[in-house]
Amino acid sequence: MTTYWCEHALLPDGPADAVALRIDDDRITGVTPGQPRQGTVLTGLVTPGFANAHSHAFHRALRGRTHSGGGTFFTWRERMYAVAQRLDPVSYYRLARLVYTEMVLAGFTSVGEFHYLHHGPGGVSYSDPNALSHALVAAAGDAGIRLTLLDTCYLASGVDGTAPEGVQQRYSDGDADAWAERLAEFRSGSPLVRVGAAIHSVRAVPAGQLPVPVEWARAHGVPLHAHVSEQTGENDECLAVHGRTPTGLLADAGAVTQDFVGVHVTHPSETDIGLLGTAGAGVCLCPTTERDLGDGIGPGRRLADAGVSLSVGTDSHAVVDPFEEMRGVEMHERLAARARGLFSPAELLAAGTRHAHLGWSDVGAIAPGAQADLVRIATDTPRTAGSEPLGVPLSAFASDVRDVMVAGRWLVRDGRHKHAANPATELAAEIKELLR
Repeated sequence: MTTYWCEHALLPDGPADAVALRIDDDRITGVTPGQPRQGTVLTGLVTPGFANAHSHAFHRALRGRTHSGGGTFFTWRERMYAVAQRLDPVSYYRLARLVYTEMVLAGFTSVGEFHYLHHGPGGVSYSDPNALSHALVAAAGDAGIRLTLLDTCYLASGVDGTAPEGVQQRYSDGDADAWAERLAEFRSGSPLVRVGAAIHSVRAVPAGQLPVPVEWARAHGVPLHAHVSEQTGENDECLAVHGRTPTGLLADAGAVTQDFVGVHVTHPSETDIGLLGTAGAGVCLCPTTERDLGDGIGPGRRLADAGVSLSVGTDSHAVVDPFEEMRGVEMHERLAARARGLFSPAELLAAGTRHAHLGWSDVGAIAPGAQADLVRIATDTPRTAGSEPLGVPLSAFASDVRDVMVAGRWLVRDGRHKHAANPATELAAEIKELLR
């Protein structure tokens, strides 16, 4: 048992001062505010670990490289395809380890990896059909972050079921049954790794094959994620081919339940919002990527008011910062509504710590029985100085994170990751080598 004394802490019922925490192994066993200093002192503000509910690790190689000459989502996608074409299990491990290290340094203690790069060039399987999945598991293990591997079904290049083209062949298992068979063989071997299922989008999984990943997720009791209505063109194509919106098509296949998480949902109809809310489904907003790609502003407030639970993700890693994602939910809403205070700080913190969207229902709170994932934020930096405790998540940046604990183990102390001496230098070298 270890005792910590927190100058300030964000507890489930709000901020508290002088909080004594008891941690046994990987669990919080005691939380008592108003205590004299005892044990290890944690100054500043202690919060639960943050959840990155949507990641494509290899997209990190594109940061700062896709802005010359403007472009669109689709010109960005061509650059992304070029990176995907170059990856193999070794290079993917090296890049992902550093991307996950960057996440931990920023205060993320879990990540949902929306993983669709499954095979070698031309779609030829590796001798281990899950070699790239194992590369991600190894990368997460070395960085120390919790990983939910959202193994993604990707079978087509358009809503009409057109066969995959070019690098998309590396994503496809051929059909949904083959996807399920490959996934059935996967074993992580780590208590910090869980497996979920994903439908890339209605563009990438033909309507007749949607029930397979839906049933797989239901049979295994795991979350099911899908990109939904990220682009207006996706809606138009789905309506033209199926007479349904993407959300409607997924609902027809039985996907839209309380275990479903739609990613982006930037352009839903009012009917879509009602379907998601009635089901008690989740939506993962990715504000920094959605604005980087020019996707638009999603209706976060309307979704939440309808009964949808919200989480956040860094998606393409244009930015890796939980505070920017949480702020983005509110700031985007302000721009759309031309009003302030549409989400309370407590609601934004709940979205930023919603590990349950990744299958970790006992992570994300400083409370007895919860797993011990903690983040210490400095409150004496030029960014946070003067902020009240509940306002710190709205004023802080990733650079203000000082300490990070995952499952009772300190991974970051005084801003330095225990297993990466110089992650910035290593990351620059890996990206240079990957793009050489």
